[in-house]
Amino acid sequence: MMLHPAGSIAVIFCAKRTTIDEAGYQEAAAKMSALAKLQPGYLGEDHARTENGLGITISYWKDDSSAKAWRDQPDHAATREKGRDKWYEFYTLHVARVERSYDWQK
Repeated sequence: MMLHPAGSIAVIFCAKRTTIDEAGYQEAAAKMSALAKLQPGYLGEDHARTENGLGITISYWKDDSSAKAWRDQPDHAATREKGRDKWYEFYTLHVARVERSYDWQK
C-alpha cells in the first residue's frame, strides 16, 4: 500500500467474474497490470478478490488525463472488450479524485 497525493485520480473497477477461461483471464490481467505500470502518470494499484469471483482493482493516476489515456490505450481497450465478451458477468467503474491519503502499518 502506498500514499497517493491529493488531487490524484483513483479508478475503481468492481467486477464479477465468469468461470470461463481462467488461464486466459490470469494472463491478460498480468499483462494489463504490467502495461499500466509503463503508462505516464501511473501511481500504483490495489487489488482484492472474494472466493465467489467478485473483485476490486483500484488504479491510481497523477491526473485525469493520465487515467483517460490508460482507458484509451489500444491494448487495454482490446482486453476490455474481451473481458466484456468472456470474463465478466458485470462490472462497474468509478473515477474519483483523492482528497486525502493515510497509511498505517503494524
